[in-house]
Amino acid sequence: MNPTIEEKHIYFGGGCFWCIEAVFQDLKGVVQVENGYAGGDEKTANYKSVSSGKTKHAEICKITYNENIISIDILLKVFFLAHDPTQLNKQGNDIGTQYRSIIFYNNLLEKKQIDNYIKQLENEKVYKNIQTEIVVFNEFYKAEEYHQDYLNLNPNQPYCSIVINPKIQKLKKKLKDYYN
Repeated sequence: MNPTIEEKHIYFGGGCFWCIEAVFQDLKGVVQVENGYAGGDEKTANYKSVSSGKTKHAEICKITYNENIISIDILLKVFFLAHDPTQLNKQGNDIGTQYRSIIFYNNLLEKKQIDNYIKQLENEKVYKNIQTEIVVFNEFYKAEEYHQDYLNLNPNQPYCSIVINPKIQKLKKKLKDYYN
C-alpha cells in the first residue's frame, strides 16, 4: 500500500533560480521545482523587470515535496549548503536584491522550524551572521517558460557547466543518501 502523498510547498531564493532549481530537482521526495518570482507586484513579475533590481521580487524556486519522503530539515540543509547565506543581496557574480537569500514560509510552525535551523547553524558555527530573509509567503509568480528546467535543457551553456554542475556534484557527494 502506498503512503498517502502529502505534498507541501516551500519557497527558496539564493542567487540565480537556475542554481536553486538544479540542486533540488533530483532530491528524493521532491515532486516538482518551478522557477519564479516573489516579494513584489504582479505587474513586475517578469525577468526583464526583476533583473533590473528595481522591483521587490527575488528570483525563487517553488519546491513541491512529499513530506512522507523528505523533511523540511533536509530541504533546509540542502538550501543552506547550496548557497552562501552570509552574503547580502548577492551570490557570486549575481549581485542585486533579486538574488538575495530568502525563504518564504507558509505558517508559523514552518517559520519556527526555519528559525530553529538557522539558530542551530549559527550555534554550531557553520555560518556566522546569516543574512537569509524569512518572510511570510504571499504570492508566487512562475517565471517565463525558458527559465524552467534550465540545466537539463541547456547543459552546455557556460553558466551551467562552470557554476551549476560543480555545485550539484559537490552536494550530491556530500548528501548522496538524499539524491536519486
